[in-house]
Amino acid sequence: MYTVHEVAKIAHTTVKTLHHYHKIGLLIPVQTTEAGYRLYEKKDLERLQQILFYKELDFSLKEIKQLLDGEIDRENTLIQQKYLLEQKVERFKGLIRTISSSIKSAKEGVDLDMETLFKGFETEEEWQAALKEQNDHLKKEYDLDLSNETIDVESMNDSAMEARAFNEEMIRFLQEGFSINDPKVLDCVKKHLSFLEKKGHPSTPQDFLNQTEFFIVDDYHRNMLEQWQVGYTYFLNKVAASYLANSK
Repeated sequence: MYTVHEVAKIAHTTVKTLHHYHKIGLLIPVQTTEAGYRLYEKKDLERLQQILFYKELDFSLKEIKQLLDGEIDRENTLIQQKYLLEQKVERFKGLIRTISSSIKSAKEGVDLDMETLFKGFETEEEWQAALKEQNDHLKKEYDLDLSNETIDVESMNDSAMEARAFNEEMIRFLQEGFSINDPKVLDCVKKHLSFLEKKGHPSTPQDFLNQTEFFIVDDYHRNMLEQWQVGYTYFLNKVAASYLANSK
């Protein structure tokens, strides 16, 4: 038998966590003494191992309880969890490579290609890590705290892909000398704003102009855009003004 303190030490968790698991019926000790002491046996520790594995894989406690309360094959479950953990390790390795590339490009003054910069992520934690620098900037400069916002991973990946495609196309227009009034340029903006509208984001021509004006005055975003293409921030602003004028 193991006491709650011994189990907490063995599993590198806290007594408070074990109490909570008991309270919600996720991990019920095999015995509770008359004095109220919780006692655990080997099978309880094996269940706790499963719980902690699934937590590491971002399952909710409710989902974990549903999984463990069914009939499970311990060996096959461990094999599955090993596979899922290996997949997660690979995802984080990919994230580390992306961040390392960003650090290298910042040091060397070399631009990252759009595909690298806007690579999609598979978990909310990966997106939070990727957005941390921007969120810290907004908090510091504008007292705007977005760090606690819930992230819809699939939606964010869709938005990242669309943003990449839009910026690549607009930069191409700038490089090839397109006029800010060119129908192709304005149609590209129209499609971009239509996408934003579907996602529930500010999407009027005035919203777009306001955003580009913010990019000009905000050092963080202006530098980011200018790293992709010198003059892009100002070109985007002129295009936004032209789009607004043509939409009236």
